[in-house]
Amino acid sequence: MSLFGQPAPPLVQLRFLKEHQNGVWLKTKADSLRRIAQRPRCGAITMGEQSMSSFKTFVAGLGVATFLASGLATGSAFAGDAESCKTVRLSDVGWTDIQATTGVASVLLTALGYDPQVIQLSVPVTYASLKNKDLDVFLGNWMPSMTNDIKDYTADGSVETISENLSGAGYGIVVPTYVADAGVKTLTDIGKFADKFDHKIYGIEAGNDGNRIILDMIKNPADNLSGFELVESSEAGMLTQAEQSMKDKEWIAFLGWTPHPVMGAMKITYLDGMGDSGFGAATVHTNVRKGYLQECPNAGAFIKNLKFNLEMEGEMMKAILDGADANTAATDYLKKHPDVVGPWLQGVTTFDGGDAAAAIKTALGS
Repeated sequence: MSLFGQPAPPLVQLRFLKEHQNGVWLKTKADSLRRIAQRPRCGAITMGEQSMSSFKTFVAGLGVATFLASGLATGSAFAGDAESCKTVRLSDVGWTDIQATTGVASVLLTALGYDPQVIQLSVPVTYASLKNKDLDVFLGNWMPSMTNDIKDYTADGSVETISENLSGAGYGIVVPTYVADAGVKTLTDIGKFADKFDHKIYGIEAGNDGNRIILDMIKNPADNLSGFELVESSEAGMLTQAEQSMKDKEWIAFLGWTPHPVMGAMKITYLDGMGDSGFGAATVHTNVRKGYLQECPNAGAFIKNLKFNLEMEGEMMKAILDGADANTAATDYLKKHPDVVGPWLQGVTTFDGGDAAAAIKTALGS
């Protein structure tokens, strides 16, 4: 059960798939049947009836145009979405920050009357699924490191980037500060101390953009990493290894990013000399499948409005790493900070066209 007394959004557990695998990866609900309106059969009409009918059509059309113009001029909210938009399918690629932001989206979509479905996927499968329209939303497009992951989909128009949802982030290879103080300041310095690093750099799950960048660096003679291997693991597995190594004052290089409550508490240093690899300062963007904003304008407006900050994500990530599920962490944060929701609801209604702010207030009990 969710905190609001409703069933928690379903979580479709799928295996992480390698980049080279093909096929359909998502379990989706059957599309809703569209109702086909049939015109009543009519007999012949007189000239006068035809004129009156034309006049009524003109007046009705004028009224609709006036209504639409009024709505556009006042910036009023969308009047809900079609039934086919009720289920919103979001990707969870297993990173704590994206679990947190996806949790926020899920909790609020539920309060607005939608049925969010969070699906666990790898990055490559996420983009293939957006292209195939088996997925609607991904809140975890880290740039510029994911440029190669998304460029083909952007080029063919099958995936759209609709907003930047986080700025001030960072991404790259890190070492303990005591290692940096001993002379490892840049990427090429790692190779100078290959034995101390046991010829290893630690990453996260297979198919991740950061892992791919590290593998490219190992292959590049200019980066001085010949003979190194990338140890792929989960985020939690990598952090456990890093914490143990640092406890023992051993040398380790691993994939780091900000925001992150555990890494934020670690005494680590980001290495320089990353060139145009994609590592360094980062922003996070929101992706949707082609045409989603037009097909589901209300849900699309809400998703597009979502903007986060480092402090916000850090607080929710800490709760998740301490054992809370993403929806509970998000709900607790929103109850403590209800004012953050306002800007996300600009131009948004509930699924059936009701008052979004009132629905959120009721759901959060504030």
